[in-house]
Amino acid sequence: MSTAAYELLAASSHNNLDVAAAFLGGLVIAGALVWAIHFGMKVRDQELPRPLPEEQPHLPATGAVHEMREMREPDEMPVASEEKERLMPYQLHHSGSRTGKDQSRHRWLPGRSGSFGGGGIGHV
Repeated sequence: MSTAAYELLAASSHNNLDVAAAFLGGLVIAGALVWAIHFGMKVRDQELPRPLPEEQPHLPATGAVHEMREMREPDEMPVASEEKERLMPYQLHHSGSRTGKDQSRHRWLPGRSGSFGGGGIGHV
């Protein structure tokens, strides 16, 4: 392009409208952000105050509650009285469990694999 074309583009009033539109758009966005912050502050002022340190929960006098481990065994499945009879859903209960008689932890036996691909030779 020649210098004359640049002078013609710079002198056009269309460029001034673009600058004014961009400025007005920026003012609208800035106004929306100021309104959003003001609205958020009003909402936060209407919320309940934060609890004081005295109102926070505290540890019991006996100290922290610890995890209790126990071995559980499942409840037995009810058996139908006759061979042709089937159990109905109301005769079944949820599969609960109870404390087991043997409370020793089950350990892996030496020479047995713990999982598929665990590196052991498996059950021998």
